Amino acid sequence: MHDTLAHCQPTAPQPTVVRRTGAVHLRRRHPRVALVGNPNAGKTTLFNRLTGLRAKTANFPGTTLERRLGTLALPEAVVDLEDLPGLYTLATGNVEECVARDAIKGTVSCEGASAVILVVDATNLARNLFLAAEVRDLGVPMLVALNMIDLAEKEGLEIDVSTLSRELGASVVALSARTGAGVDRLREELQGMLDERVAPLAFVEPRACPGCRGCGSAARFDWAEEVASRVSRGATRISSARTQQIDRILTHPVAGLVAFAAVMSLVFIAIFVLARYPMGLIESWTAAGGAFVGAHLPAGDLRSLLVDGLIGGVGGVVVFLPQICILFFFISLLEDSGYLARAAFVMDRLMGKVGLPGKAFVPMLSAHACAIPAIMSTRVIEDRRDRLATILVLPLMTCSARLPVYALITAVLFADRPVLGGLSFAAAYALGLGVALGTAWLFRRTVVPGDSLPLLLELPTYKAPSLRNAALAMRDRAGLFLTKAGSVILLIALGMWVAASYPRLDDASLRRLASSADLAVLDGATKEPVIETRAAALRGRYALEYSLAGRLGKLIEPAFRPLGFDWRMDVGVLTSFAARETFVSTLAVVYGIGAGEDGAANLRQTLRAERRADGSALFGLATALPLLVFYVLAMQCLATQAVTRRETGSWKWALFQLGYMTVLAYSAALVTRFALRSIGIA
Repeated sequence: MHDTLAHCQPTAPQPTVVRRTGAVHLRRRHPRVALVGNPNAGKTTLFNRLTGLRAKTANFPGTTLERRLGTLALPEAVVDLEDLPGLYTLATGNVEECVARDAIKGTVSCEGASAVILVVDATNLARNLFLAAEVRDLGVPMLVALNMIDLAEKEGLEIDVSTLSRELGASVVALSARTGAGVDRLREELQGMLDERVAPLAFVEPRACPGCRGCGSAARFDWAEEVASRVSRGATRISSARTQQIDRILTHPVAGLVAFAAVMSLVFIAIFVLARYPMGLIESWTAAGGAFVGAHLPAGDLRSLLVDGLIGGVGGVVVFLPQICILFFFISLLEDSGYLARAAFVMDRLMGKVGLPGKAFVPMLSAHACAIPAIMSTRVIEDRRDRLATILVLPLMTCSARLPVYALITAVLFADRPVLGGLSFAAAYALGLGVALGTAWLFRRTVVPGDSLPLLLELPTYKAPSLRNAALAMRDRAGLFLTKAGSVILLIALGMWVAASYPRLDDASLRRLASSADLAVLDGATKEPVIETRAAALRGRYALEYSLAGRLGKLIEPAFRPLGFDWRMDVGVLTSFAARETFVSTLAVVYGIGAGEDGAANLRQTLRAERRADGSALFGLATALPLLVFYVLAMQCLATQAVTRRETGSWKWALFQLGYMTVLAYSAALVTRFALRSIGIA
């Protein structure tokens, strides 16, 4: 249950040795440059500025930790730029720091970095210089990017760049990654450093730290503060009166919560409003594509495969894309502006009571739209255990795919009582949230033991967010979703099509399965449209019953009978693993409801009128409420499972998530049914 790090011997490739003025110079055909820096130092913004659309995302070998790789064009060469995780030190030994050290030294890629670009926040020099001392000790040529110099100058802070360069023994370039000022100079300096590169120094292993007094870390802290005070004129930490005034509100225990609720409400309203239009277009394009293919192919398996399986599967994947893009666009803007760190600070004390970090609240809110982008957004949580615990409980939030199921059940139960229907909706949302928090509390004491780590973060300065940076982050997430999760989702959709289509129903089997009343409709000679529609719906119902999916529904019927479900509901449960909302359309098929404008109304009327063999209502409270509870808590979204597998790096966590949520949903539904039956509600 632990992330593993892949290590290999640091065997560097054979370099070309060139002697120039007595020094030994090394050249590689494809130099690799590592980008290192503290969190909030602007490292990602600089990476995007240097690589633009030439970046791609991957995982470090043997880990679930993300890295970004890009191509950097220099005046006379092209190098590979690697964005390493943001960190404060290389010495504590957590996953991020081990990966960064190994990537620089060469034990992950079996080739050390040709150079390091260290991103330093000009407005917080002393803290950033501690990491600079550690990187310098690695013995790899280092170029320092003194970022946010525009903000430092705006606040009256002056930095002696030449003195800082002498102290670090490295070239220092003052720049602003947000505006692009000084970036060209950085490229030139990097080109010169690679052209004139001398053999790297021997690696100096950081000393162990048994205590603070007299250890290597204390010496580095003292050195960093001394250098920062010597090269800076003005305050070493910029803190304007306006920033303090804003923080008094945004970090207040009460006002901060209100502000956070307002900000996130606006974000999710924007997601629902803005995503509705592109999602509608995608659905229209999918329907038009299916209609086009259907019109040009004869009826048969090939047309059904392409229209229902391939096009429908792709449409089911791509329809999530607008929500993902908009969500990550806003998250990037909030993070870049400096607000997201304050929101995490405000939420930390509340989330900490159940063992989750403050940063888990944003994914939990976004999970009410869709669990897929919510799980992907947990990358803002640095600690692996905190992130894993958050991923495991996110699907318990009520996502938009559950809403059609909720709407059907509440409409059947409370057709003429809208207040009760609204309360049942609210109760479903509250149940999901409450169970998620309780489950997180339990997991932090069992499968993912330990309390959430104390939230140690620096509140960055407020600054105007970069729209370019947000657009690149959005593009990166969208491409990652389509290429990684999309392929798995498509295979699942095709598999569900096969299960619902085969074996084919022949006439003899149809006559054996159909009731006498249905046979009368099927054998009717009338050509009235209503009768033909009813007959087609009946054939579809019996075809599904005869298929592998229908047979599985019959097979598992004894397991779900204690919940009050019959085999037709069981088929809906099975097909909804591809997408929860398919439960409604599946019921329409198995109950023989024809397509049309009044199809939904007919389905509700049919379910209300459906009776068991003993004459009791099939969709009474004692069945419908357990069904509602089951859908609130069950993991019925294989697309989410695919993303969980990708984000955790292992199928064991995805299967564990599926297992515990299924057991939880079944148990809660069973308790609900017995509780209702015990008080005489049928």
